[in-house]
Amino acid sequence: MESTATSDMSVGLSVLFGAFGVIAALAMLLTAIGHDQLGSGIAFAVAMIAGSLAVAAVHLYG
Repeated sequence: MESTATSDMSVGLSVLFGAFGVIAALAMLLTAIGHDQLGSGIAFAVAMIAGSLAVAAVHLYG
């Protein structure tokens, strides 16, 4: 009999990077309320990178 091992790496990484994206979006909101444009821009960049890595993880390990 032939057996295969499956991995949930794509799900785990996409959830991890998705959580980073949500946290960064919340940080972007809080820094925008405080009128800190630089902090808001950095949080936006982190959110976009985390979202991109989440999609890449699904395609790479899926």
